[in-house]
Amino acid sequence: MIVGTAWCPHPPLLLRALTGEQDPAAPVRQACRKALAALMKLDPETIVVIGGANTTGTHRGTTVPERAFGGFGTPTDRSETLPLSLGIAQRLLEQTETRVPVRMWSVSWDADPDRITSLAEELTERPERVGLLVMGDGSARRSLQAPGYLDERAFAFDESVHRALTEGDTAALLELDAHLAEELMVAGRAAWQVMAEAVRLQNGPTRTDMLYADDPFGVMYLVGTWTCVY
Repeated sequence: MIVGTAWCPHPPLLLRALTGEQDPAAPVRQACRKALAALMKLDPETIVVIGGANTTGTHRGTTVPERAFGGFGTPTDRSETLPLSLGIAQRLLEQTETRVPVRMWSVSWDADPDRITSLAEELTERPERVGLLVMGDGSARRSLQAPGYLDERAFAFDESVHRALTEGDTAALLELDAHLAEELMVAGRAAWQVMAEAVRLQNGPTRTDMLYADDPFGVMYLVGTWTCVY
């Protein structure tokens, strides 16, 4: 049973070692911690992290790849390194001192509806109280300085995601255009859809709370929670 979900972005700048003295990512990091704290108040017995990656599967790596993004440290074998989305999730969970078992699941960026449904059904079939931590960025094409430069279509797309998350509209998330999401460099589409389908199978969220929505680096970051306890 899914008791609730928290959704967070996964920019490398959430790794504190990469931000310098000014720490421009502090507001979004603080919102992520607040979302996780709210999720933990629902007393989950397991946290399942869902994050985008090149392939779909489970992960047991324990390394956050700071060095790959300009940080320092000893090089590590790629087989021991989590995908960025899961690595950021792990660091957030460590900072909140999460003490329940954590399972790491990746979903491929281009996952189709059948794969989305299969993963969602696996989640809902788990007998324990599950808290979902869903990692995903919105469009990375919201300004001239954004990683993907400016694409005016990004604003309408991100607004539709913002509205769906705020209103708990699982159907709207499931209807997101995968091809357009790819063109807009949206890293959260597949992960959000796994969450939406899993919660839909349980008749939807009972409460929603949007904690952060902004694009400080030309990338849309959304942080919030759904409560799913009936």
